[in-house]
Amino acid sequence: MSDDLFKSALSEREGVAQPPSVNPYWKKNQRKKKEKLPIEQMAERILLGDRTVLSQAITLVESISVEHTAMAQELIDKLLPYSGNSVRIGITGVPGVGKSTFIESFGKYVTGLGHKLAVLAIDPSSERSKGSILGDKTRMEELSTDPDAFIRPSPSGLTLGGVARKTREVITLCEAAGFDVIIVETVGVGQSETVVKSMVDFFLLLMLSGAGDELQGIKRGIMEMADAIVINKADGDNVDKANFAKSQYQAALRLFPPCESGWEVPVKTCSAIKKINIDAVWGMIEEYRNFTTGNGYFDHHRKQQSVKIFYDWMETTLVTIFFDNQKIKEEIDRLIPEIQNGTLSPYIAGNIILDQMKENGRK
Repeated sequence: MSDDLFKSALSEREGVAQPPSVNPYWKKNQRKKKEKLPIEQMAERILLGDRTVLSQAITLVESISVEHTAMAQELIDKLLPYSGNSVRIGITGVPGVGKSTFIESFGKYVTGLGHKLAVLAIDPSSERSKGSILGDKTRMEELSTDPDAFIRPSPSGLTLGGVARKTREVITLCEAAGFDVIIVETVGVGQSETVVKSMVDFFLLLMLSGAGDELQGIKRGIMEMADAIVINKADGDNVDKANFAKSQYQAALRLFPPCESGWEVPVKTCSAIKKINIDAVWGMIEEYRNFTTGNGYFDHHRKQQSVKIFYDWMETTLVTIFFDNQKIKEEIDRLIPEIQNGTLSPYIAGNIILDQMKENGRK
């Protein structure tokens, strides 16, 4: 009897040879990673308006890597002499006011006049995941395909008021790349407005009408910072409400002290979605620039901003150096349980840390 009859049905038989799990040609055909350009070449390409390199440079500036920070500073130093030739516009407003729609309509109008526009849209970062949606390009479909526009959404990085820490440096890069109109869009009404005001020439506050008591819906401090108030969505049945809100704001502004620039803050209505009065908003910005250039405030304000950048950079750098110190870290870790247990006052703990810092400085 053949031995084959006694073989189990479960016995292993020789099968068909299988191909390797990895394509043997993969390494040969895969795309080679682009080598990073030297800083000198990167600066040259940005000055020629290369948007791909501009995007890479912005990513470099936004990086928290120590190596990247040093490279970014070198790049900024090379491009700084070629910056400053733009009008910088900060745009803010309550959630739902239509900032993205307004920026798209306004941006298309500005590029239609022959200007090159860069939009730096700050997306809020999550406190939990530290991530952000970065969806402004999807909300500005028409402007994102405009050859004379550049949209760069950036995560706020949980910095004060949601303004990206590196926005000032990004403005320098965009100006060096030839963009003569820069828009900085903030997350919404809040502390971020103070930071944005310190980096732009013109601060535009967008408002809605018919959303309750308009004057109660916004902080006085933000209205005092505004160089203009524009009431959006003034179309259809909402025109009368928008005009009524306009009169309310005009009356309120009369109670405020005069602007340092000598400029009288105007209030206008517009409809971003219907593209109504968008030209009047741009005309108002040009009028402001001519007015403040004529009386010297424009240049004075820019110089003040440079000094503020210096102080902000020093503050951020010193805080980073302080908390990166290994001995300081160890001392903080030692004190935290005592603070949590209530056996040590937070203020006394703070003085202990500062005393250690001073001691380290003497060594």
